Amino acid sequence: MACSSLCSLKFLVIFFLLSAIPIGYLISLELAKPTTHVYHYHSTGWLRECAKWDDLNRRFLVSFLGGGIGEIPVPEDEDHKVLQEVAVVKHVDLAGNASLGLVIDRPRNRLLVATADVKGNRYGALAAYDLSTWERVFLTQLSGPSDEKSFADDVAVDVEGNAYVTDCKASKIWKVGVDGKFLSIIRSPLFTEKEWYRNLVGLNGIVYHPDGFLIVIHTFSGNLFKIDLAKGEEVKLIKVVGGPLTFGDGLELLSPTKIVVAGNPSARLVESSDGWETASVVGTFSGPKHRLATAATVKDGKVYLNHMVGLGYPKKTHTLVEAVFSA
Repeated sequence: MACSSLCSLKFLVIFFLLSAIPIGYLISLELAKPTTHVYHYHSTGWLRECAKWDDLNRRFLVSFLGGGIGEIPVPEDEDHKVLQEVAVVKHVDLAGNASLGLVIDRPRNRLLVATADVKGNRYGALAAYDLSTWERVFLTQLSGPSDEKSFADDVAVDVEGNAYVTDCKASKIWKVGVDGKFLSIIRSPLFTEKEWYRNLVGLNGIVYHPDGFLIVIHTFSGNLFKIDLAKGEEVKLIKVVGGPLTFGDGLELLSPTKIVVAGNPSARLVESSDGWETASVVGTFSGPKHRLATAATVKDGKVYLNHMVGLGYPKKTHTLVEAVFSA
């Protein structure tokens, strides 16, 4: 188990969740009227790890655990019909690897995608794609068979175009330059827990804050870290009142003082009034747990949660659920 990747763990969670739920109850969950707005979309795949809203092109972008990227156009009228996913990226040279965390690099009109070997943890990379043509701008290998086992999971981008990719297996962060050149690795003793089982899934969701630092979550410990890029990549533990944020997965910056943590429960709203030296959980949202929330995005000021599991046959129906937080 110590060699399991995040996705392997998620597959186990999905299996036990779905196998433990009576089929009748599962159907009732699916048929229950949502308490918030939901975008449903048809897909050819069962598992979608991450979703981000591309406001300029009125579409959601989603990553395929089987490898690749899809777009989900949203019409202006938004008449609540079921939307359709269209594959836009599928490269043969990355076959067998999962596409995971996404971030839109708007100034450079590109999408950055973390890519990893789910089964063996022997390959990790960062890919960049032009948002207009979907041509690949670069592919930077982060790890290979001769390196320690790793899992490139999520990615953030700073104002200069540098990318930061989390390794949820070895709890480190790769830094890649704007031109795709590998630059360095950020490590810290704070990233490693004393108990072995709390390191099964380590550094995961990551965001860049406009004040020049990174915020990253450690999934199994629930710890939140601040990495000050202007101070030699100094790492500090953010003390979170109402934490820890155990099983936190994807992060989304809602404002300079608020972030959304997707995971179990479906999402938590975390706020800081001192530049993320400390923070507090100020709201929670509980959505369709049987679908497993993995990432968050913001559309028109509203938070939407990506859920990994699609249901239905032959078309799989996935959901992007609006998160409305309560104290």
